[in-house]
Amino acid sequence: MKILITGFDAFGGEKINPASLILDKLGDEIDGHKLEKLFLPTKFVGTADLLEKKIRGARPDIIISLGQAGGRPDITVERVAINIADASIADNDGKMPIDEKIRRDGENAYFSTLPIKAIVENLREEKIPASVSNSAGTFVCNFIMYNDLYLAEKYKNISAGFIHVPYLPAQVLNKRAAASMSLENMVKAVEIIIKTSAEYKGSEDLKKAEGRIC
Repeated sequence: MKILITGFDAFGGEKINPASLILDKLGDEIDGHKLEKLFLPTKFVGTADLLEKKIRGARPDIIISLGQAGGRPDITVERVAINIADASIADNDGKMPIDEKIRRDGENAYFSTLPIKAIVENLREEKIPASVSNSAGTFVCNFIMYNDLYLAEKYKNISAGFIHVPYLPAQVLNKRAAASMSLENMVKAVEIIIKTSAEYKGSEDLKKAEGRIC
């Protein structure tokens, strides 16, 4: 099975983004599944084209995108992406779309096709804090999750979804009471997410897995 993992560069005044550092730490293969990696700039214009080019070339079975959600205390597995770009800060191109549709021909929303609750359960079993999130926001993370799912539908038989990770400890030195997680635990979490997603790909047990956790 081939799995595409994407991650963003630093944004919003940060010097690092754990999402891209996780990609650096992942091997080229996990449990016999080949990993394809795509580093994305944190911007609206052009990233969907980069993503589609990679999907066309790699033809992955699964797409898992990673992004930073500073302030969240755990690994958050996103449930849904909405068809709106509404930025509260500028992206790395200085763009700040307000109330703009992501895809004119797209659905109002797409739900993750990863086994989100099985992922959370497996992470918790390994003592990694995790939860399902019902909002990927309206910035570039939601933008890419939406495009992941739009393109997964276009190219057929691809499962896709988005994972938010917390700050790294180095990022919270001057942020009072901000939550963080070690890079080691984040990498371990993503490895578990990859294995779980591959396990449930095309499985009749997927719907059962989605009923495990409130």
